[in-house]
Amino acid sequence: MSIRDKLRSPGRLTTGLFALTLTITSAIGLTTTAATPTTHAAVAAPAAVPAPPAGFTTTWSDDFTGAANTGLDTGTWRYDAGPGSSFGTGEIETTTTSTANVYQDGSGHLVLKALHSGSDPNAGWTSGRVETQADGFGAQPGGVVRMQASIQQPNLNTTNGAGYWPAFWMLGAPLRIGQVWPGSGEVDILEDINGRSSVFGTLHCGVSPGGPCNEGTGIGSGERACGGCQTGYHTYAVEIDRSVSPEQIRWYLDGTQYFTLNSSQVDATTWANAVDHSFFIIFDLAIGGAFPAAFGGGPTAATVSGGSLNVDYVAVYNKSPNYGTNIAQGKPTTASSSESAQFPASNATDGNITTRWSSAFSDPQWLQVDLGQNYALNHAVLTWEAAAASAYQIQTSTDGNSWATVYSNNNSPQDIQSVALSATARYVRVNATARASQWGDSLYELALYGTPSSGGGTGTLLSQGKTATSSSSENASFVAANAVDGNTGTRWSSAFSDPQWLQVDLGASHTLSRVDLNWEAAYASAFQLQSSTDGATWTNLTPVTAGAAGTQSLTVSGSGRYVRMYGTARATQYGYSLWEFQVYGS
Repeated sequence: MSIRDKLRSPGRLTTGLFALTLTITSAIGLTTTAATPTTHAAVAAPAAVPAPPAGFTTTWSDDFTGAANTGLDTGTWRYDAGPGSSFGTGEIETTTTSTANVYQDGSGHLVLKALHSGSDPNAGWTSGRVETQADGFGAQPGGVVRMQASIQQPNLNTTNGAGYWPAFWMLGAPLRIGQVWPGSGEVDILEDINGRSSVFGTLHCGVSPGGPCNEGTGIGSGERACGGCQTGYHTYAVEIDRSVSPEQIRWYLDGTQYFTLNSSQVDATTWANAVDHSFFIIFDLAIGGAFPAAFGGGPTAATVSGGSLNVDYVAVYNKSPNYGTNIAQGKPTTASSSESAQFPASNATDGNITTRWSSAFSDPQWLQVDLGQNYALNHAVLTWEAAAASAYQIQTSTDGNSWATVYSNNNSPQDIQSVALSATARYVRVNATARASQWGDSLYELALYGTPSSGGGTGTLLSQGKTATSSSSENASFVAANAVDGNTGTRWSSAFSDPQWLQVDLGASHTLSRVDLNWEAAYASAFQLQSSTDGATWTNLTPVTAGAAGTQSLTVSGSGRYVRMYGTARATQYGYSLWEFQVYGS
């Protein structure tokens, strides 16, 4: 865990103060008592995390399948433990890590329970508040993100639930590196107070107090009726839609949209700073504070102990622009440094938005992916953690040695960046030259898009993953298969003598156009490239060739099922050593 991961995020500020200006029950017809004034509901059967809506994919979810009375996985969740008074909302509870307050019930639910001790209704409360470790949940430019959870509000009413404040919400990731609330953005997906069987949806943005978002009120839906929300599970969701103009945030209850907020309702800078970035998710059950008080509530002698916020599942879904297949996912990825073994370079290309690469805490740093062959690149999407690079370049190379800068970002504040590219390359590097925080450069995902390059006789990569054999291997760590596995961190190395050969069986006869050899320092000073239809009779594709350390790209003309490098002289006293042997053709 990095220093940054130990920081507590600030709480929401007086979210409900706008209610002071509302005429509550007469305007919307809410009832003020619940039908069943009990403190515990029967355990409901858990629902599976729903399939994504049409056009979306599931980015992340948690179904809370832990054993009864167990805490949360702290690799996924962090506890916000401490006095509620530190959240700036007037709350009076102390949030804890105890399974008395935060636990999985063994039936597929997360439970946050508020407990009271003593005789003073305004003291002696404990409860729970948790947030996701990951803060990379957001909408790409031109895309949509949907955060959704199935929740049962505390099964209380306006008599025995006074002072209860359940919430499902999200905060802008920049808050974690010191950006100021509310400018960094807060989206409240569900809030209710005092057992009113209702729901509020709100965006907080701009500055406080006042400003373009009327803080500390925010811009919200007002109170909406939520019948049965105390006695059963209901679905609460919000969508941030960056595919429309103006951009929108939409709030949903049980799949029905009940409130929409357009970016045109505030200035462009305020909106971008609050919305056009990543978020992390929070569940909490507060007691007391400004919002319950604004509705005439707050704990009384009748307020019961043991009310709970129950969560069946939480999910993040994304709809992204159709750039095609992410060609970087799962490819060999290296970096100038890693903060620790927990944050390796490979995390940035694993397709998992909850894992990340994080560098050492210095400039410059780089992350590089080997695509395995040349591609005509057309797009890149970088999802940074809050500790982003404030300045970086995207650089490309066909050989891993000579680099060209194809994109520069000198000071973008956004942590989800979508970049059009026009380059042909096998290697792509993010060269970070300045950090947005005191921590390292931290990247959740680098996604790259493009098509295999057919220019210059390149053709299709035919050899990767095919059967490779050799005249010898230095030892069991350096076998022939290493040269065709697409991993530039593994290699084939021969015995320390001449001649030696490495060959690959393409599985069928192909027209051949190019062979790339990525040599270790122990390279061939002289070799031939040969092809065969039967693996027995060989034809030279090139004359005897002078080798060089690094990557050699040789145009060839011929056909065959088998292709081999036949080494006749070594450049060193060691064997022939190839990181990768790649055959292209059609």
